[in-house]
Amino acid sequence: MAQRGIQPDSAKFCCSICLDLLKDPVTLPCGHSYCMSCIQDCWDGEEHRRIYSCPQCRQTFTPRPVLVKSTMLAELLEEVKKMGLQVAPPDLCYAGPGDVACDVCTGRKLKALKSCLTCLASYCEQHLQPHYHAAPLKKHKLVEATVKLQENICSRHDEVMKIFCRTDQQCICSLCAMDEHKVHRKVSAAAERKERQKELGLSRRKIQQRIQDRKKDVKVLQQEVEAISRSADKAVEDSEVILTELISLIDKRRSDVKQQIRSQQEKEVSRAEEVQEKLKQEIAELRRKDAELEQLSHTQDHIHFLQSYPSLSCLSESTHSPSINIRPLSYFEDVTAAVSEQRDKLQELLSEEWSKISLTVTEVDVLLSHPEPKTRAEFLQYSWHITLDPNTANTWLSLSEGNRKVKAMTHQQSYPSHPDRFTGLYQVLSRESLTGRCYWEVERKGIVDIAVSYQDISRTGGGAECAFGQNDKSWSLVCYDMNCYFRHNNIQTKIPLPVSSRVGVYLDHTAGILSFYSVSETMTLLHRVQTTFTQPLHAGLWLCSNGATAEFCEPK
Repeated sequence: MAQRGIQPDSAKFCCSICLDLLKDPVTLPCGHSYCMSCIQDCWDGEEHRRIYSCPQCRQTFTPRPVLVKSTMLAELLEEVKKMGLQVAPPDLCYAGPGDVACDVCTGRKLKALKSCLTCLASYCEQHLQPHYHAAPLKKHKLVEATVKLQENICSRHDEVMKIFCRTDQQCICSLCAMDEHKVHRKVSAAAERKERQKELGLSRRKIQQRIQDRKKDVKVLQQEVEAISRSADKAVEDSEVILTELISLIDKRRSDVKQQIRSQQEKEVSRAEEVQEKLKQEIAELRRKDAELEQLSHTQDHIHFLQSYPSLSCLSESTHSPSINIRPLSYFEDVTAAVSEQRDKLQELLSEEWSKISLTVTEVDVLLSHPEPKTRAEFLQYSWHITLDPNTANTWLSLSEGNRKVKAMTHQQSYPSHPDRFTGLYQVLSRESLTGRCYWEVERKGIVDIAVSYQDISRTGGGAECAFGQNDKSWSLVCYDMNCYFRHNNIQTKIPLPVSSRVGVYLDHTAGILSFYSVSETMTLLHRVQTTFTQPLHAGLWLCSNGATAEFCEPK
């Protein structure tokens, strides 16, 4: 491609396809000239139509013209090259779709180089020259070529807008300033631009600072993603090893049980077969004696009979009891029952512990914070089905409705002794440990504390170390009648809002958020805690009055 610094007439020697000086020029029947290779390539693309046209005037030719190099034009181009005439680069050639065209050019317009905000016209390099040389035109404001010049014209008066109305925050012309904007605060567009330019600089600095901050965030998150991936890979690898060891242990126990059963089977079968062989020998001996006695019974010799009978009728003492005591046919059935019992216990343990593992997995969270729900429908997305743990219930509490409801009784319940049981306070904890984001609702009657607590809260006695809200291991909303207050570490906060019979609890364990809501036709925030939870939490209930009840509801 040729360089800049051309003469305007150089366009006459350009190929309108490649925009460079003609090479091997050919002239079509319509009179327009092109590089031979350019027009051939152009027509090769139209070969399927069998119609060939001039790219400039669109005149069609059938059949395809035979192209012959224009000798005279080629010689003229050689002279042009010797004169140092150069071709216009693409940005100073003819205007195409999307380009700003010169407003002065006639016929096929060249691309505009600049636009004048005073003349409200755009100029190519040739027609722009007067603005560089004529003194009156040198004062005009030139900008990069733009199609938005009409935005500078007042639509009402067809005048250039040079004034800014600060009252209406819009650009106006001088006629507007004397008419409907007469009493408004006005400045020149240049003055307003100067003020806005300062604001723009400040805005850019803020944007650039935010860009830097976001870049840092992106870097931190990238590091976090890499750390999560490494941690997940290691957890998968370690879990695979641990679970493989567990499977191997179970497989070894299976092999041990099988071996013990087979060994005991062999031992008992051997004993039975030994006894069986001795019994067979005894039977054979008895049959022999029976045959001799039968033969003796037929003898006619009385003396022989009397002399032989005593020795033949004497039986040796049997080494076995008159009858073999056989136990009922349940030889190894007890083993099957014992293995089944262990299987059921293992399944129960795995089910409970697997829930904890799943919760631990879902608790993993990136640094991104989640917005707290606003509507009840959003809260219900995090609903948990919570059940009460009978092993933690005080003996004066009765559980029902699938361990979802609790009532304070006037007589003790027959619960077995358990180290997790609250002994001095009418309290009970949930079976489920709570991590991640959870929401549940409690329908209560009487004086009820609705709480969350760590698993390791004390259970024995009635001191503050056991009571919900009176230590650093639990948080509690105390509800009585229509009133309530919040309590943690034995510090009480009065809540000046009425509380309904149904209370909603929202927990975001990772973010350290615990919120209590009064639930009726709407949800009213009663109290919100922002802290750091160091352990999984359990939902808790403390029934402080006789006949009080509380039930975990299924939110709808």
